[in-house]
Amino acid sequence: MSTSARGEFSEIPVLDVSGLYDGDEAALRAVASTLRGYLENIGFLYIVGHRIPQEDIEAVREASKLFFALPEEEKLKLRIDKNFRGYLPFAGSTIVTSSVAAVSKPNQSESIFFMHEVDANDPRARADKPLQGPNQWPEETSLPEFRQTVERYVDQMNTLARKMIGAISISLGLSPDELNSHFDDPTTFLRLLHYPTQPVEEGLFGSAPHTDYGFITLLAQDDVGGLEVKNKAGDWVPAPPIPNSFVMNVGDILARWSNDVFVSTPHRVINRSGRERYSQPFFFDPSMEALIEALPACLGEGAAPKYEPVLYGDYLMERIDKNYHYRKKKAAQDAAGS
Repeated sequence: MSTSARGEFSEIPVLDVSGLYDGDEAALRAVASTLRGYLENIGFLYIVGHRIPQEDIEAVREASKLFFALPEEEKLKLRIDKNFRGYLPFAGSTIVTSSVAAVSKPNQSESIFFMHEVDANDPRARADKPLQGPNQWPEETSLPEFRQTVERYVDQMNTLARKMIGAISISLGLSPDELNSHFDDPTTFLRLLHYPTQPVEEGLFGSAPHTDYGFITLLAQDDVGGLEVKNKAGDWVPAPPIPNSFVMNVGDILARWSNDVFVSTPHRVINRSGRERYSQPFFFDPSMEALIEALPACLGEGAAPKYEPVLYGDYLMERIDKNYHYRKKKAAQDAAGS
């Protein structure tokens, strides 16, 4: 795919990443080369040939369904906290930082967030560093094996994400480990989402048009569908579920890091199916303290960086604070008390 085709697509491509696992240098480089074309021109692809068992993906989905079926008062015991871990009630976020749409109505979903685990006695948590604290888990008596199921899956997703980092690095002409220092203490999110059936209403979305904040997203869908990706012509291209696949996309910080060599593509969710939809995006991002500035490999001769260097943590917190209602309320309360 040539650069002249950037943004011109009518379907989402599929990439077999099994070559990242077998240790063969030629296979690894073949995957990385194809990956680069997709990230440059579309920013979205399906990943197949990964080594995550389908039964483990399905186990998380079933655990998610059981959690969202709990009474509201039970779910609210885990209400999302200052460290962005826990339950976000229905219509709890509005994507006001969207660069692709004027969004005024909240997303028609409920969700629960699990980030990288940080013990309450960890120095980062004790120093009250942003987003550093323990996850909130349902009671074992209510949902047996829930935590074990989710933690096993997160471990597997971390492994897959690191393999994709290596492939991205190679695709840019770097060594496989070149980017790793920015992920010594990665910022990770597993978000379990429930989209109820959605009324037809102008400007109402399961997830409003947006681009993701971070490095890469790896999404496991159920069989309902509803994800759509915007192409250069302004058409919304469906990304229907494909068995045993993840949808992978570029986030804003990777686009910024690559000086826009890679494209962070707008997408949305509209649940027109008449069925409830469940999805489980996994976000793998740099360390909060990582300095993100244009990679020299992404600067053509005489080209200047398009963006100022930024600490990933500062960049992330600005977006979280603007888009999540509970953060705005907390900021208002803090201001009133000062």
